[in-house]
Amino acid sequence: MSDFLRKTVLITGASYGIGAATARAFGRRGAHVLLLARTQSALEEVACDIRASGGAASVYPVDLTDARAVEDVARQALAATGPPDILLSNAGAGRWLFIDETTPEEAVAMMAMPYFAAFYVTRAFLPAMRARGSGHLAYVNSPASLVAWPGAAAYTAARWALRGFVEALRAELHGARLRVTTIIPGLVATTYFEHNPGVLERVPGLARWLLPVLTADQAAAAIVRGIERGRREIVLPGRLRLLYAVHAVAPGLVRYLTILTGARRSG
Repeated sequence: MSDFLRKTVLITGASYGIGAATARAFGRRGAHVLLLARTQSALEEVACDIRASGGAASVYPVDLTDARAVEDVARQALAATGPPDILLSNAGAGRWLFIDETTPEEAVAMMAMPYFAAFYVTRAFLPAMRARGSGHLAYVNSPASLVAWPGAAAYTAARWALRGFVEALRAELHGARLRVTTIIPGLVATTYFEHNPGVLERVPGLARWLLPVLTADQAAAAIVRGIERGRREIVLPGRLRLLYAVHAVAPGLVRYLTILTGARRSG
């Protein structure tokens, strides 16, 4: 249970949902968890939980879509704890909307998080991690980064951007002693659905029929386990891994079924 003892784990989007649950899970395993998100009060609650379980936590409220703010926080964190052993970019946002339902401002906001947030935090901490010669970078993405479905155009584009960034990062870090992991969770019961009404109704039937809904704690346990084992890709639950395997062999079939069982415009 002490595999992460004296390790520093930085988590963005750590105020609720998967980010908060994963932060608590790492804290229980002995890590010093650096919590990054906008709302300080929510981060303090997570930090209190971690400390109550015997872990250590530091709170860094920051707008992750503001490059200069991320750089400032990185300087503070690096001065306090040095480069993180694990950087988990989890922050994400965005409603599932058809193109004509999406304002230009909302499309920009969805690209800002997760993609630019991941870019900014990676750019801010990567030089120190490379200089040390070790570390693990992990990115929470979405099944939309592999297969597009109707009614989530801007959201899907942002997730494909994040996927492209992670692949480019892998290419740039080839030969370096740094691991890069992609995390693809299926349906996870978090407050995301409360903050984005109507999203559940636009989940393709293929996913609703095949995939069980996970709790945030179940997702967190799988993420911690996968990072501990150095996985290149963490896909959960198991049925989603099966769907990914089918996609590798018959991508056209999976795309067709996803679109066929996806959202439709009325009228």
